[in-house]
Amino acid sequence: MKISRILMISAGVISTFLLVLFIQKLKSSSIISRDSLDSTSHEPVIGTFELNEQKMTYSFSHYFLKLDKHADAGSINKLIAQIPQAEHLIITILMPGTDFASVPNLLEEVREGDYDAKIEAFCLALAKRSGTIYLRWNPEMEVPVKLHPWQYQAPNDYIEAFNHFCKLAKSVFPAVKFVWGPAGYPGSDEYWPGPAFVDYISVTINGKSESAATAFPDVKDLEENVRRKIQRMRMFGKPVLVINAGTGSEADLKAALAKAAAGTRLNAKLLYQTQDTASTSKVTQRGAPLVGVYDPKELLVNSGLIGAEHVFVDLINVQNGQFERDFNAIVSRQHDVIVSVEPWHNAAVKKDSNVLSNVINGIYDAEFAEIYRVLSTSKRTVYLRFAHEMEIPIHRYAWQSQDPVLYIKAFRYFMHFNGSKNRRIKKVWGPAGDRGAIEWWPGDDVVDYISIAIYGLPDKNITDPEQQESFETVYNRKRYRMRLVKKPIFITEFGVKGPEDFQKRWLEKAAKIIGNAPEIKGVSYFNLVDNPKVWGDIPAPDWSVSKQTFQHFVKTLSTAR
Repeated sequence: MKISRILMISAGVISTFLLVLFIQKLKSSSIISRDSLDSTSHEPVIGTFELNEQKMTYSFSHYFLKLDKHADAGSINKLIAQIPQAEHLIITILMPGTDFASVPNLLEEVREGDYDAKIEAFCLALAKRSGTIYLRWNPEMEVPVKLHPWQYQAPNDYIEAFNHFCKLAKSVFPAVKFVWGPAGYPGSDEYWPGPAFVDYISVTINGKSESAATAFPDVKDLEENVRRKIQRMRMFGKPVLVINAGTGSEADLKAALAKAAAGTRLNAKLLYQTQDTASTSKVTQRGAPLVGVYDPKELLVNSGLIGAEHVFVDLINVQNGQFERDFNAIVSRQHDVIVSVEPWHNAAVKKDSNVLSNVINGIYDAEFAEIYRVLSTSKRTVYLRFAHEMEIPIHRYAWQSQDPVLYIKAFRYFMHFNGSKNRRIKKVWGPAGDRGAIEWWPGDDVVDYISIAIYGLPDKNITDPEQQESFETVYNRKRYRMRLVKKPIFITEFGVKGPEDFQKRWLEKAAKIIGNAPEIKGVSYFNLVDNPKVWGDIPAPDWSVSKQTFQHFVKTLSTAR
């Protein structure tokens, strides 16, 4: 009796299981695919930029497809049949073709294989077509807006999903080619998926995503806009397709591309000459990092806790001899020197808004000669930083929000100035580490160290110290942005505000991160209130720390590596 009852229960369970499978299959077969050919998106490829090519060698046909998860071969074949045959066909895939809110975990779903059946079925159908087919998957990912579910996502999440899609598509359809499709917005490099699957890069002009973005000011001049976009792709070594994503004149855009291409080729030696060497440079720093301070009130410089001091130098400081006095004072304390040269406030030129052009045109040669003369008087190591934080889209400094090519020329001019071959002088490139910084990369031969700034305050309106970001959070974000250029890092500015117990905890955690990051050569704390003039009606943050708190930081750092 017991055996019979067990058999009856087992049979019931199996029957229920089979019924569930049948219902699921029935539901699956009744799903109506939401795939569609998006006839509203007409975005022609205007032309191609290649460094060594004068013009596009062939034309592209370009169509948009909205795809969901449903893998029905019949509906997919019908959809693809709507696209006319073309010798070179680009298909931009919007997967899925829905708004941001409807699929919040899209990239995770792609990585986890939820779309695999659809990708395989789609590529099997594509493989039957003639001509060369290029797939452009979920473009304009870097623009900080929420028009599509793949935007406003972590770069690594997008990269992993993109490469998953490409790898699977390539396994099914080996002849397919891929187009990585950023808009060309500042910070595109953060979403670079690597060269393994990318055959072309596309940038878009006047796209919907970029029109909705407010993170950076619009570039009004069409030729400059195109040029900046293609130059943002210079690190990747792939042809760049320029796509007209708006209603602008195709003739005007073609003319702008021709001028942008000519201007880029004119500066090709400047922009592209360090590609190979930058990728092979080695980070060799493994010892304890150098500890320095910017401490004009001299509260920490005689503490015995530091090995370097930071001094900011403008042109008047050089002209009136103040720089030499400050430099000699630091050297007399047996410290290395971090020198941040700010090429402005020239006593002879009241309005110095064109400081980068003045650098290139030799206007400041006398001051530069004096700087290098002073540096040569000491046997201490000098970390020489020039025109820092150039990439932030503000106008705190006269060299900010300028043409990157102009900045690069000025940086190289200064670093190649007479006397710059002194081996004790280490060349420091000093972005803040903000979005798009790599656009201002001046070349491997004029950079020994990368400097970034790390402050706990993410927004000037925050008054609660606990709302500040950790050193680790800021550092990881900024280090990632520097990943394309393999140089050791010198954090020439960092600081945290708040009560002493909070500063102590923040700095203790920072010391542990620094101590376990062999790429960090040194750090320099900003021991002062920030410049009140740039904070308006809001009190400037006070980054100053007590000697006891700083001592705890240095002690923690000494045991961390």
